Order: sequence, then C-alpha cells, then structure tokens
Amino acid sequence: MSENNNLTRIEIANALNKEMGISRSEASYFVDTIVNEMIKSLIEKKMLKISSFGTLKMRHKKERVGRNPKTGVEHTISARNTISFVASKILKNKVNSG
Repeated sequence: MSENNNLTRIEIANALNKEMGISRSEASYFVDTIVNEMIKSLIEKKMLKISSFGTLKMRHKKERVGRNPKTGVEHTISARNTISFVASKILKNKVNSG
C-alpha cells in the first residue's frame, strides 16, 4: 500500500500481475475496465452493490444555506450528487475480527 494508506489502481494491477501471472498492461486494463463499469453503474442505476463488500448509493443533496465557520458569512451551497457507502455484514465482520 502506498505511503498515504491509499490502495492505488497500480497496486491492484500489480497484485493481479503477481497472483494471476498476467502482464502489467493486461492487469491495468482489467482494473480500469472494472472501475469504469462501477462508475457507469453508479451513474445509470444510482446504486452499485458488490456482494460480500458493500453498497454504494448516489444521493441528491438539495441546495442549502451554509456558513463560513471562521467569518460567519452565509453563502449558498449548490445542489449536488454525493455517494455514500454502506459496508456489508461480511466486510464488517472481517474488519472487526482483525
């Protein structure tokens, strides 16, 4: 895992390369294809469920008034879509069991 504790696409591709014995370019292509399909599913279906892992859901947040915490000045926070993740019970159990 990289220095900042993020699992990068390259690291996933390298794991595929080692575990499956495929070339790095093939592994990178597989990772990119999977990520692109996940994004497409989120955009089209507003939800992505991965068995034994969790569910990503797209949610719409309405426009609202916010406040700068330092100055107290109000400003409008525009409407936007956001993504939430809910871990599956299996993933939660694996994480909690160490």
